Parts: sequence; C-alpha cells; structure tokens
Amino acid sequence: MKISGSITALVTPFKNGSVDESSLRSLVEWQIGSGTHGLLACGTTGESTTLSLSEHLRVIEIVADVADKRLPVIAGASSSNTMMSIKLAEHAQQVGVDAILVAAPAYNRPSQEGLYQHFMAINEAVELPMILYNIPHRSAVEMSIDTVIRLKTSCPKVIGVKDSTSSLSRASLERVSMPEDWIMLSGDDGTTLGYMAHGGNGSISGLANVIPGWWAKLQEACTVGDFGKALELYNMIDPLRRSLTLDGNPVGVKFALSRLGYIVDELRLPLVSASPKTREAIEKEMEKLGLIS
Repeated sequence: MKISGSITALVTPFKNGSVDESSLRSLVEWQIGSGTHGLLACGTTGESTTLSLSEHLRVIEIVADVADKRLPVIAGASSSNTMMSIKLAEHAQQVGVDAILVAAPAYNRPSQEGLYQHFMAINEAVELPMILYNIPHRSAVEMSIDTVIRLKTSCPKVIGVKDSTSSLSRASLERVSMPEDWIMLSGDDGTTLGYMAHGGNGSISGLANVIPGWWAKLQEACTVGDFGKALELYNMIDPLRRSLTLDGNPVGVKFALSRLGYIVDELRLPLVSASPKTREAIEKEMEKLGLIS
C-alpha cells in the first residue's frame, strides 16, 4: 500500500485505567470514514511509553483488525532497548501491518554509529518496511543526513522518515540526497504546509485525530500542487492546532475527542488532563469550526 497523505497518529483511548478497546475501534472506523489516508498506532500521540507490553501489542492488533487492509497501518516499534524494538517489530509483522515506525532511542543518547546499528538490528529481524522517526526534542539525539543515507543504502526496507525536526532546510537537503522513492512525512503539524512545499509526501499528525477530513483535504491539495487551497485550509485550521498544543501532546487532542464523543478524557501519568484555560481555548476554536455547538 502507498504510504502518503494524511496519516493519523492515533490516540490510545483509556477508561478506568485500561485501554478502551471499544472506543479505539470506533475511532478507527470514524477516521477511515472521514477520508484519512493511513493510521499510526502506538506512536507519541498514542502514549506508547506508558503502555505495558501486552497493551502495546493489543492496540496494534485492534487497529490492524479494524482497518482490515482498507488503508495502510503503521505500527510504532520504538524503544530505548533495541531488543524490545525488535520484539515490537516482530509482533507487528505477525499481525499484518504495512510498516513500522522506529524513533531514535530516547535517553540513551547513542552516537550516530549506535543509531545505525540500532536500526540495522531491527531491519535484520523483520521483513517489514521501516520508517525512521527523527524527533530530537524527545530523543535528545538527531539522526544526521549522513546516517539516514547510510541506512537507506544498507537497508532497502528503510523506506522513509517521519521528520519532527521542524527544519525545512533539512527537508530540502534530504530530498536532494535521497532516491525518488524516499518517503518524506512531516511529524510537526505546525510546519507541515512548508514541509510539503519542500518535497514532502504527507504527514503523520496528531491534529488529524480531531479533524481527519479537513487534514486529509489539505494533504490532497498539497499533493496536486494546489498550495493556494492548502493555505486556505491551513489558515482555517491553525487556531485549533495551536490551542490543542497548549498543554502538550496528546493532552489537548484527547480533550477535543472527548468533546466530540469518541473517547473519555483520560490520560496516564505523568500526563494529566488539560487545564481549564486550555479547555476553554480548545472549545472556542472547535465552536468556530462548527465541530461542537
């Protein structure tokens, strides 16, 4: 399946301390029905670092089952422990997802050689296509362009990158350094429009949880080069995007989804629900867009 366009980085719904499987299924169906082009399960927005191993595996199983090959499903397989990443990747392969997303290990702060060997070990363990996740503000280490080139050269299964650096100059440098089939996905909603103009193929978005149809239309406009329409959509959406980020990801997104009736507004510590001021700001922007009354 083609991995491009609007890929929703799904939240993981919780209820009374457990994964809310019913709400997750409903959320996936709504996303697909709204025109989303792909789904990511157990990423940053999915609070993957707070999930137990069994919960992580179960969330991937549910999303793959509900999607049922109607659109690409990407499974998060990130860990600061390479062997755990391999275990997550092996399970993702067993349940039939289309690709895995693997971030640079957080906290360990590996060298570029360590990053290379980490991704190589995962690549050698499974046959699934791999998308590199470059998110230095969370992992405390950035994959250099040279490391990305080296990985692509050594590993044909490494097919692209989720870029959360917010650097548009890096996007251009990567585009001219990589083969034409290299998949470039924005991981930062605030710079996605610019990233697409610099050669991006789509985005993996937390915002898309709340407005899947509009975000898909924005990506579609970019894909056909209609950046005038994309800018018009972005200008309409951006005030909501900014309000959703006031207390961090996925705090605002979960509150917005609870107001839409899809999930309970529940997060896992150390994350807590949105402040009253943030809730008010989010509701104000949702009302402007006609999402709630």
